[in-house]
Amino acid sequence: MSFFDILAMVGGLALFLYGMNTMGDGLAKLSGGKLENILEKLTSKRIMAVLLGAGVTAVIQSSSATTVMVVGFVNSGIMKLKQAIGIIMGANIGTTITSWILSLTGLEGDSFFIKMLKPSSFTPILALIGVCFLLFAKKEKKKDLGTIFLGFAVLMFGMQSMSDAVSGLQEVEGFRNILLMFSNPILGMIAGAVLTAIIQSSSASVGILQALCATGAVTYGTALPIIMGQNIGTCITAVLSAIGTSKNAKRAAAVHLSFNVIGTVLFMIVFYTINAFFPFDFLADAAGEMGIAVIHTAFNILATLVLFPCAGLLEKLACHIVPDTKEVEKENEFELLDERFLERPALAISHATTVTEKMAQLSKETLVKASDLVFQFDEETFNKVCDLEDKVDQYEDKLGTYLVKLSNSYLNNRDSQILSVLLHSIGDFERISDHAVNIAYAAKEMNDKDLSFSDKAIEELTVFRKAVDDIMSSTVEVFTDNDLEKAKKIEPLEEAIDYINGEIKKRHIKRLRKGKCTIELGFILSDITTSFERISDHCSNIAVCILQIHENVFDTHEYMDVMKAKDNVAFTQEVKQYQLLYALPGKKTEVEE
Repeated sequence: MSFFDILAMVGGLALFLYGMNTMGDGLAKLSGGKLENILEKLTSKRIMAVLLGAGVTAVIQSSSATTVMVVGFVNSGIMKLKQAIGIIMGANIGTTITSWILSLTGLEGDSFFIKMLKPSSFTPILALIGVCFLLFAKKEKKKDLGTIFLGFAVLMFGMQSMSDAVSGLQEVEGFRNILLMFSNPILGMIAGAVLTAIIQSSSASVGILQALCATGAVTYGTALPIIMGQNIGTCITAVLSAIGTSKNAKRAAAVHLSFNVIGTVLFMIVFYTINAFFPFDFLADAAGEMGIAVIHTAFNILATLVLFPCAGLLEKLACHIVPDTKEVEKENEFELLDERFLERPALAISHATTVTEKMAQLSKETLVKASDLVFQFDEETFNKVCDLEDKVDQYEDKLGTYLVKLSNSYLNNRDSQILSVLLHSIGDFERISDHAVNIAYAAKEMNDKDLSFSDKAIEELTVFRKAVDDIMSSTVEVFTDNDLEKAKKIEPLEEAIDYINGEIKKRHIKRLRKGKCTIELGFILSDITTSFERISDHCSNIAVCILQIHENVFDTHEYMDVMKAKDNVAFTQEVKQYQLLYALPGKKTEVEE
C-alpha cells in the first residue's frame, strides 16, 4: 500500500464521515422537529417507545443523537426514566439502517436493475438532483431534500474511495497479522469500542469495517467481536452528555451503557460457548458488506428481545449506579433550555417558545397584581409583584443567552421567523413587568403617605386599567396562539389607550385648578397612567413584530405608517370603537359626541 493509497483512504474516510453528518442534519431539518416532538409525547407504552426510537434513529442516522436527546428530555422533566428505556432499546435497532444502505456496494449482478441498485450507478444522479435543489429551489424543504441527497452521495463516494484505497491490503502480511490479532474476541471487542468512542458513531465505525471488507482479508471471526465492541463504544456520547445533568438524566445514560454492555457480554458468552463445542464454519469466511449488516442488525434485535422484559431491572440497576442522595434536587424551570437541544434547532425553538409563553404569563400576572394595589394596597401582594418581576428578569436573561446561541445554528425560514419573534418579545415582556413594578411602587407611596385619589379619579383609573388588562391578555393570546387576526386589533386598542391617557391627564389638570387634587397626587397619578400607556406600547410592539414577520415586512416605521394612514378607514373605525368601549365616565368625549 503506497503513500497515495493512504491519502486516498484518509480522504475517503473524511468524505464518508462528512456525508453521514450532512445527510443526518438534512433529515433532521426536513422533519422540522416533528420527530423529536413525537418522541416527547408518544412514549407511554414501552413497545411503542421501542418502535419510535428505532424509527427516529433510522431517519436521523445516529443512535448517539437519539440517546443524547433522550438524556436531555429526562433532564428537563419532559420524559420519565421508564419511558426513556424503550427509546434507547429502539435506537440500537434503528442505527443498523446505515449498514444496510452501505451494503448495497456489495451487490453483484449483470441485470440492469441490479446494476442500478449499486451506489456507483445511482449516487451521481442523486448528487446532481441535490445540487440542483440547493442552487435553484426556493422552498426550504426542497433545499433540505437537496442536502440529504448530496450528503448521501458524498457518503457513498467516501465509502467507495475507502474501499478502493484499502483493496490492496489483502497482500500485505502485516495487515493480515493485525486482523488475526483482532479475531481474539476480547481484543476485537476493545478495538471496536475504542474506534467507535473516538468517532462517536457506531454507524460510521460499521461503515469503516464494511469498507475494509473490500480487502477480502476480513473474516467474520474478526468482524464479529469488533461489531460487538462498537455497541459499547457508542455509549460514550450519552455518558459525556449526562455530565452536569440531573440524577435521572445520568440514570438514562446509565441505562444506555448497561443495556449495551449486558447485551454484548451475554451475546459473546453464549456465542463463543456454543462455538467451543460446535464450531461455526462461517467464522473463517471472508466477510462481506451484506454479512456485516446482517450481524449488526441481528445482534441488536436479539439484545432488545432478550432484555425488553428486563426493562424494570435495567431501571433498578441504573438507580443503583446513580443512587439517591440526601440532597433534594432543586426544580429548575429553565431545564427546557438544555444546550443538548441546540443540535436539533427545531426542537430547541419549540422549547424556547414554551418557556417564553411562561414568561408572558408571568408578566401578565405581575401587571394584574400591581394594578390591584392601586385600588387596595396589600404588603403581601406588593412583595409578590417584586418577586414576579425578579423571576421575569431571570427568564429574559436565560432566554436571551439561549436564543443567541441558537441563532448561530442553521435555521429554516419558519424557525428563523419564530426566533426573531422570541428575541423581540422577551425584551417587551420584561419591560412590561418593570412598568408593573413602577405601578406597585406608586401604590406603595400612596399607602405610606396615606393618600387617596378622588372618586372620579378612581372611576377613570378603573376604565383605564380595564383597557390595559384587555390589551395585555390579548397580546399574550396573540403570542401563544400566533393569532394574526387578533394581533391586528392590538394597535387600534393601543391608540385608544393613548387617547384615554391624554383624557385622564386633561381631567386631572382641571381638578388641580379647582383645588380638588394635589400636586403630589398628580405626580403619582402621572406615574401610574404613564406606566399603563407604556405597557400598551410594548403590547403593540409584540403584536406588530408578529404581523411584520408573518408578512415579511421588516421596516417597523413604514409598517406602522401604512397601518395608521388616514385613508385606512378600517383602522380608524376600530380605534373609535375602542374609544367608545372604554369611554371615561362623566362628560361626553369628542368621540361620543
